[in-house]
Amino acid sequence: MKIYFEDAALEELYISGETSSNQYRKLAKDVVKQYVKVVNYIRAARRIEDLYCIKSLHYEKKKGDLNGVDAVWINRQYRLLFNSSPNEEGIVVNALLFEISKHYE
Repeated sequence: MKIYFEDAALEELYISGETSSNQYRKLAKDVVKQYVKVVNYIRAARRIEDLYCIKSLHYEKKKGDLNGVDAVWINRQYRLLFNSSPNEEGIVVNALLFEISKHYE
């Protein structure tokens, strides 16, 4: 799957493991390590349905305020939120990562 980053801090965090962004600078090292692992899982997926098979991700399509947003677990406390888009054949193959969110906040 093709990965795009809406937030430059997320891309910096993925590439170097750290960022100067106030929002993500204080994330624990194990959370950052797991974030990189989750992004690699998404990148390796050929289509969105492949994420259902990885039970630890707990993939879900959000409802309510985040209607239509895709979410996967980084760990029990943090979620990676992204938007997915299909190609011409209707198979979801693109992911726009936009936020690491603290669950229940």
